[in-house]
Amino acid sequence: VLLSVDTENIVVEHFQAKGGARLGAVKMSQGASSFLSNGRVDIGLLRQSLRAEFIECLNRCDGSKAVVWDDKLTAPFSLVAEYALLKAHGVDKMYPMRHGPLPSCEMQHIVFLTRPKLSNMEMIADNIREAAHDRLKEFSIFFVPRKTMLCERKLEELGVYGNLTNIDEYSLDIIPFDSDLLSLEQPLSFRECCLEQDYTSLFYVARSLMTIQALYGTIPNLVGKGACSKQVIDMILRMRRETQSDSPSVMPQIDNLVLIDRTTDLLTPMLSQLTYEGLIDEIFGIHNCSVRLPPEKFLTSEQEEKNAASSVKPGPKILVLNSADEMFSELRDLNYQAVGPLLSRKAKRVTSQMEERHEAKTVRQLKQFVNRLPHLQQMRLAVSTHTSIAELIKERVFSDDFMDTLRAEQELCGCVDTDRVHPLVETLIAKKESLVKVLRLVCIQCMANNGFKPKLMDFYKREIVQTYGFHHLITIDKLEKIGLLFVKSNAVFSNLRKSLKLNVDNVDEVNPQDISYVYSGYAPISVRIAQNIAKPGGLRSIEATLRLLPGPLVEEKQSIPAGLQAKKPATAAGMTLIFFLGGVTHAEVSALRFLASEEGVTDYLIATTKLINGASLLETLLEPSPLEDEGPLAASAAPPSRR
Repeated sequence: VLLSVDTENIVVEHFQAKGGARLGAVKMSQGASSFLSNGRVDIGLLRQSLRAEFIECLNRCDGSKAVVWDDKLTAPFSLVAEYALLKAHGVDKMYPMRHGPLPSCEMQHIVFLTRPKLSNMEMIADNIREAAHDRLKEFSIFFVPRKTMLCERKLEELGVYGNLTNIDEYSLDIIPFDSDLLSLEQPLSFRECCLEQDYTSLFYVARSLMTIQALYGTIPNLVGKGACSKQVIDMILRMRRETQSDSPSVMPQIDNLVLIDRTTDLLTPMLSQLTYEGLIDEIFGIHNCSVRLPPEKFLTSEQEEKNAASSVKPGPKILVLNSADEMFSELRDLNYQAVGPLLSRKAKRVTSQMEERHEAKTVRQLKQFVNRLPHLQQMRLAVSTHTSIAELIKERVFSDDFMDTLRAEQELCGCVDTDRVHPLVETLIAKKESLVKVLRLVCIQCMANNGFKPKLMDFYKREIVQTYGFHHLITIDKLEKIGLLFVKSNAVFSNLRKSLKLNVDNVDEVNPQDISYVYSGYAPISVRIAQNIAKPGGLRSIEATLRLLPGPLVEEKQSIPAGLQAKKPATAAGMTLIFFLGGVTHAEVSALRFLASEEGVTDYLIATTKLINGASLLETLLEPSPLEDEGPLAASAAPPSRR
C-alpha cells in the first residue's frame, strides 16, 4: 500500500508493529495469533468473534474506504485486526482523527471509528463539512464500544447527522492480550467508578462477561467482593433473565467467576513490581502488549556507524510482548533475580547447538541441522534481545534511587516506623521529585499504618501543597475519598497481615515456593484472596477476613441445563475466570500464573478493566495545574515554590 500522506504512518504504525502488514492474507492471521489458543480456554475464539463483527461493520460500507481513527483505538484494534484484514475489505487509506479537513483522497466511503466522546464529535463534524461538497462521498460512524444518545445529539447540533449513511456501534468490549489475559482497556474506569460514580464501564464488564458465556458456556459459580463487583453480578443475572431464550447451548468451560474490586486491595499497585514483565512496565510502560525501548542497546555495529554519520537519531525499538515470543513466555513471570541465570543458560544452550554443525558429517545430519537452523537463529535473536532489555532494567534497578525506594517500601510493608515522617519521603519532597513517586510511598505508609494520625496527615498535606502547588489539595481530597489516604482507624492491615500471611521472610526469588516472590517478600492481598477461595474450604474459610475489607461479599449460582453439565474427575483442576475491576498489575498476573502451575487446584483466566501500575493509577487522579491552559505568561507570573 502506497502511503501518500505522512500522517497515515501514525495509524499504520500500530498495525505494522504487531507484524500485521507482513501477513499478506487474512487466512494467515490465524497463525499469527495461534498463541491465543494455547490455554485451556481457547481465547482465539473470542478474537475470531471480534474480527467477524468488525468485518460485518466494514462490509456495510460500500465501495473503497478510508478509515479515520480515534488515536486511542489504533493500538487496541491492532490486537484484533491486522492491516491485511482491513486491506482485504476495501480499506485503502487510514488517517488519524484531527480537526479541520481530511487529506485529499478518492475513496468513496469515509468511515469514522471513535469512542463516544463529545470532543471527537467536533472533529468528525469538521472532517465531514470539508468533504461533503463531493456528493458522491458517503460517511459512516461506528462507536466503540457503544453508541450514546449524547453523541448523536451533538452530531445533530453540529449539522452533520444527516450526512451519515451508517451510525452504529462495534462492541469491542474486551480484548484478548494473551492465552490467559483479557482487558477492556478502560484507563479511567477506576476513577469513574470510585470518584465520579459513573458506572458505564461496569456495564461494559457485564456485557463482556455475557459474550464470554456465549462463547464458553454459562459460568455456574459467581463470587464478588466490593460494591462494583455486586453491581456487575446483578447486571449479569438481569441480562441472563432478559435473554433466557438465547442461553448458550455450550458445555461450560469455566467453573467459577471471581470479581475483585481494586478498592479491596489498594496497597498492591502502589508497590514496585519485581517480576521481569512488571519491571519493564514500571520503567518503560507496556501499552497494549507493546513497549518502546531506547534504541541504543539494539543497534548492530553497522547501524551505529551509519547513525554516527547521520544527524537523524534512530527511533525507539518497539517490541511486542506476549507468549508468541517463546523466550519472553519463560522470562515474564520470573523475579528479576532469576532472569540473568536463565538467559545465561539459554545462551550457552543455543551456542552449543549451533556448534553441532561442525559435528555433522553425513548428509542426513546436515539436513537435520539445516531444518533446526531457523529456530536456533530465532532463539539466538530472542536471547540477544532480552539480554539487552535485562541490561536496561539493571541500570535502573541497581541505581541508588530505585534501591532506596524499594528498601522504604519493604520497611513500610513490614510496619517499620510507619507512624512517623519517613525520611525518604521528606527528602524526595525537598528535591521536588515526581509527585507520583512521593504519593506512592505516602499511600503505602498510610495503608500499612492503618491510617495516619491527624498531625502526620497535616504535615504531609502541607509539604505536598507548598512544594507542588495548591491545586494538589484537590488531588489529596481525591485520594482520601478513594481510601488511599485516611485518618487512623481500626487495625485492618495488621489483621490482614496475620490472617493472609502477607509478609514472608527469607523468600526464595530464584526458586520460589510462594506468590510473595513477585514483590520479594510481600504477597498481594488480591491474589491471597483468590488462593484461599480455590482451596477446599472455599469462600467460607476466609469469610471473616473478607469482612474486614471494604464493600459487600456476594455469592450467586447460575443454573445449567442437565444436558450441559459435564462430569469432571475429582482430581481434575478447575477453571476460574478472575476479573479485576479497576485494574490489575503484571506482578499480580504473574502470581496467579504461579498459583495455577504450582498448586494445580485451578487454572486462571485473568480479565481486567486495565493493566496498571502505581504510576498509571495515580496519574488518573492527579489534579491538573490551573496554569497549564493559561500559557507561558501565567506560568511566569506564578509564585516560586518555597523550596
